Amino acid sequence: MTWILFENQSYINSYNNFFGGSYMKRLIKSLIIFSCLYGMSSYNQAKAAEIITVKGAAESITVKGSDTMVILGQRLAEEYMNKNKDITIQVTGGGSGTGIAALLNKTTNLANSSRPIKDAEAKKAREAGGEITEVKIALDGLAVVVNRENSVSELTMKQILGIYTGHYKNWKEVGGPDQKIMRYSRESNSGTYVFFKEHVLLDRDYAPDCQTMSGTSAVAEAVARDKWGIGFGGVAYFEKIPELEILKIKKLANTPAVSPIKEDRSVNYEQIWNGEYPIARYLYVYVAGKMTPAIKKYIDWTLGPEGQNIVAKIGYVPLPKK
Repeated sequence: MTWILFENQSYINSYNNFFGGSYMKRLIKSLIIFSCLYGMSSYNQAKAAEIITVKGAAESITVKGSDTMVILGQRLAEEYMNKNKDITIQVTGGGSGTGIAALLNKTTNLANSSRPIKDAEAKKAREAGGEITEVKIALDGLAVVVNRENSVSELTMKQILGIYTGHYKNWKEVGGPDQKIMRYSRESNSGTYVFFKEHVLLDRDYAPDCQTMSGTSAVAEAVARDKWGIGFGGVAYFEKIPELEILKIKKLANTPAVSPIKEDRSVNYEQIWNGEYPIARYLYVYVAGKMTPAIKKYIDWTLGPEGQNIVAKIGYVPLPKK
């Protein structure tokens, strides 16, 4: 049958045109292009899967808590991630109490806190079947600030207590001008608020007219605008703002006034390390349960020379060398 068909010239011509002509060439070319495209697509899909796998393998660490420590936490995380591409670290604020609550609720890996954990918080962790590890990563000089227009340059601890509890209402009562004192404070979930209340106000209540601010940056901005304002917070937030006067503090009326900064407005490490400056504290990182290898490596790096150098550069106080 095949021989009979090929005996017919029209079939022979058709056969030659199909297999040897332009139509067949176009068909073969199309098949080659399709094969290449399919191969490229398969390769790209394989590479995409590889990228997704690599990203999925990267470990993520979440850090939440102290607003005082947000700048420090973010800078530490940035530098560490630059050197460790397989780690993602996310840092957010919200206050020390918020961070510790998130740690206890297992919605964060690390809690930054500008105050020590409370007994009730540690008890809650134990009841949930876990232990809390406390790590001191830096110190912080807590500064008291006024506007540069205010003539007051120093206060005693007792005077600060009197101002923030409402006993003193006019600057002239503490050696300043005849102007009403405008008090700025932090919110109650702030570790700075708690530390200041415990260590400066001696657990007395803040005056009812204290204006609570969402963060230390907000305190700085408020006092920089308000000629008769007073505020407090981590010295790192104030040292570079020319509209603010960082006050010298006396422990007692007959003791020397000490500043948390030097004349060049850099932080006064020695006076904070040796306790001469009276309002200083440790900054903490809290971990619930056993540390993962990635978390331990990050914390060890923070406590090492590179991490402590960043602490100093930002305006916090590195841990004293042993």
